[in-house]
Amino acid sequence: MKLHTTIARVTERIRLRSQTTRSAYLANIELALQRQPGVQRLGCANVAHAFAALPGQDKLRLVEQRAPNIGVVTAYNDMLSAHAPYQLYPDLLKTEARKLGASVQVAGAVPAMCDGVTQGTPGMELSLFSRDVIAMATAVSLSHDVFAGALMLGVCDKIVPGLLIGALQFGHLPTVFVPAGPMTSGLSNGEKSKVREKAAQGLVGRSELLAAESAAYHGVGTCTFYGTANSNQMLLEAMGLHVPGSAFVNPGAVMRDALTREALHTVLGNADFKCPPIGQLVDERCLVNAMVALLATGGSTNHLIHWVAVARAAGMHIDWDDFSELSGVVPLLARVYPNGSADVNQFQAAGGPGYVIRELLDAGFMHADVRTVRAGGLRDYTQLPVAASGSARLTWRAIEDSKDDSVLRPCSKPFSPSGGLKLLLGNLGRSVIKISAVPQDRHVVEAPCRVFDSQEALHQAFAAGELNRDVICVVRWQGPQANGMPELHKLTPPMAVLQGKGYQVALVTDGRMSGASGKVPAAIHVSPEAAVGGPLAKLCDGDVIRLDAHAGSLQVLLSEQVWAARLVQPMPETLRSANGVGMGRELFANMRRNASSAEEGACSWL
Repeated sequence: MKLHTTIARVTERIRLRSQTTRSAYLANIELALQRQPGVQRLGCANVAHAFAALPGQDKLRLVEQRAPNIGVVTAYNDMLSAHAPYQLYPDLLKTEARKLGASVQVAGAVPAMCDGVTQGTPGMELSLFSRDVIAMATAVSLSHDVFAGALMLGVCDKIVPGLLIGALQFGHLPTVFVPAGPMTSGLSNGEKSKVREKAAQGLVGRSELLAAESAAYHGVGTCTFYGTANSNQMLLEAMGLHVPGSAFVNPGAVMRDALTREALHTVLGNADFKCPPIGQLVDERCLVNAMVALLATGGSTNHLIHWVAVARAAGMHIDWDDFSELSGVVPLLARVYPNGSADVNQFQAAGGPGYVIRELLDAGFMHADVRTVRAGGLRDYTQLPVAASGSARLTWRAIEDSKDDSVLRPCSKPFSPSGGLKLLLGNLGRSVIKISAVPQDRHVVEAPCRVFDSQEALHQAFAAGELNRDVICVVRWQGPQANGMPELHKLTPPMAVLQGKGYQVALVTDGRMSGASGKVPAAIHVSPEAAVGGPLAKLCDGDVIRLDAHAGSLQVLLSEQVWAARLVQPMPETLRSANGVGMGRELFANMRRNASSAEEGACSWL
């Protein structure tokens, strides 16, 4: 199938825009590839330190036989349900490596926080910048420079982008990402949301709410809604950085250990195929494939920040115009909560990532000519793994038609002819909206605004009954430089209640709303942010705002003269003095000062 003209045009624009920086990046990779392996290059004391703790046979294999040594960077902790399964992966990988005449070392561990735990608390203000901490920790782990390849163990929100950014600094290494899979289905996401809305109205108490939340989040594995964590896994499949079909196999499933062992086989390659260096693999075509997969599945809005940063780490520049143009032509093929009622286990049962990738390839919406960690290229990712009888290795079979067309549909009959994200432009700045879950009659909202300086203030106004009307709630001072750009997911239940009462409501913020952005229209990531003099700092209560997702506009309905004369308000001193104090936030002050805008990836390292 011929590549769609828009896909080709956006890809070429990214390539041309990135020529200088990408060339410099690739030149550094070539220099690294020309060096001798670490065991031969490093001094004797360096080598002795590197392998001092290894069993004798492993040490002999590495030093004398010059066997390949694979570094594992793990985000294991048992605070995150999604990452708890990683506890046993290193031993599994080491055992398999010995069978293959290779060695595995845990190069290092990276922090991994759970946004579900920190939502609405001061800890959430560390969340976005934890991505850059993870990237730096990955770099520290691999800086020992004795590895022939790397395996990345991570699943969740900031963890995968951070691991990927860090791995791309060692772009000469073949690198495979190793997922752990989603938890089995519990209380449906829809039922959970209903209880949350009742709790916001005071109709159920803490015990009922806790029972519902515990029934939804009940075991090991990723949360089952299609938020940032599970969007990560979809994007890694579309980029060819996983073992094909490994994203959504549950922890404890028969195939899970086999897929983990297969990841080691993949990074080591064989006589017929050498796994490519990750920095060469992640090019502009690979990035566009990830962006298309995100749009086709109604994935997380967080990736309009994270994948911009990933691109920068590989010497490339993408922006929201690229996402918007792609979204105009990429069909929406999946309905997974919050973009539908199904969870990711139902998504997987219907055909999962392999079905989506096949449909997009066949319709010309993805680049088929990319390199991946597997010999068969991206077509390998249109297959499902199968445990072969009597064999320790897996085989793969072709994906069939969708098993549930309420969850997955072909490109010929999509849920929508365009993707789930829109760029909004206007006198309030640049922002994005996820419209795939928003009812059609809510794509345009015009109402007086109520301006809040914190999410707590909005909750208080809601509890006092002050928002029972048509209203656009503006929550400002939530950008990267203000307070680290926390997710404001706790605002969803009260806003959903207001919408459910029939009011025309929307949210406008320079903060984030997470991968769980749902049925309430929300213009998020507004840039420039209020803290650097962005337009939200000029708004006053009662200003009429028009959010028009059809036209792609976000406007305060004031004359140009009046708006130009309106003074930029400073951040309230009470907020300024409280921001960054307590819960470790002091240590992130330099990141807040140096953060780029949301559209530039909110990077603290540029």
